[in-house]
Amino acid sequence: MKFFFPFSILYGFVTDIRNYFYDKGFWKETTFNIPIINVGNLTVGGTGKTPHVEYLIRLLKHKYSIATLSRGYGRNTNGFIVADSKATAQSIGDEPFQLYQKFGEEIMVTVGEKRVEALTKIFSHNTDIEIVVLDDAFQHRAVKPLLNILLMDYSRPIYDDFCFPAGRLRERRQGAMRANVMIISKCPADISHEKQKNINYRLQTYLKQSTRIFFTKILYGKPINCRTNECEINLKKVLLISGIANPKPFEEYARKHFEVINHIIFNDHHNFTEKDFSVINSSKVPVLMTEKDMVKFQPFLADDLLKGVALYYLPIEIDFLNTEMKLEFDNLILSQVFLDV
Repeated sequence: MKFFFPFSILYGFVTDIRNYFYDKGFWKETTFNIPIINVGNLTVGGTGKTPHVEYLIRLLKHKYSIATLSRGYGRNTNGFIVADSKATAQSIGDEPFQLYQKFGEEIMVTVGEKRVEALTKIFSHNTDIEIVVLDDAFQHRAVKPLLNILLMDYSRPIYDDFCFPAGRLRERRQGAMRANVMIISKCPADISHEKQKNINYRLQTYLKQSTRIFFTKILYGKPINCRTNECEINLKKVLLISGIANPKPFEEYARKHFEVINHIIFNDHHNFTEKDFSVINSSKVPVLMTEKDMVKFQPFLADDLLKGVALYYLPIEIDFLNTEMKLEFDNLILSQVFLDV
């Protein structure tokens, strides 16, 4: 790692200059009349942005008309796209497609690399939109959101990390100063109050005094059959497959609740191939995957190489560590949006 430190210093210097130009107004930050909530991170992947976006959708969709905007990482298209019945994980990206499958009849799901241009098109396409939730745009300084929600993985605190390539930070730790809300994600359910206080204390150096800090955990549901969408309560021996940034929590949970014969780990946003299906088919045991990977399997469920394979996925949601924290977060979001709508 020491070899990479000079490059990390250079990388951090470059991002500092970029942020300076935005902070001083040399480069334009575009604001919109419609409230925009951004969910992002300082690290490269793996903090649980999508389940947190889903939480915000569930919180807001009964009161407001919502659109989501993602870059659509890993898709085989480009430009601005509004998800419709023809959308696939390949055409809009796995995470946006996951959002569309869950909420497509209730909200507007969009993708677009150029966020300012995409937001302009969202508002012209649907004049009823009242809130936009941005997925992974913390470093996209061209848009100035109403709220910046910054996620930090409990197991990868930013105060112990470094800029790429020596570490996993996309910019220096001080970039967290732009956050209005900080969420420590993927916490153990039994995290002590003292541990929470210690994390709060160590983060203060990098946050505004007004930034609120919350702690969330992952809630796994029962396995769902990928073909029938029915819940399976008797699943025992499984082969795990995952193509996510941080598969460790998924594996830890699975090993506590199932007999795991193996875990095949693919790169984040991996597009599955016939070669992968052959390996999966040879295992002769049910396959358990992440919800994010499930959406990429759907076009291939009738494939000959998968016909004899039982395929399941684990649905996930996030929740706050206690009811008081959840109410505080909900009230914070709703009050900010209400004032701005």
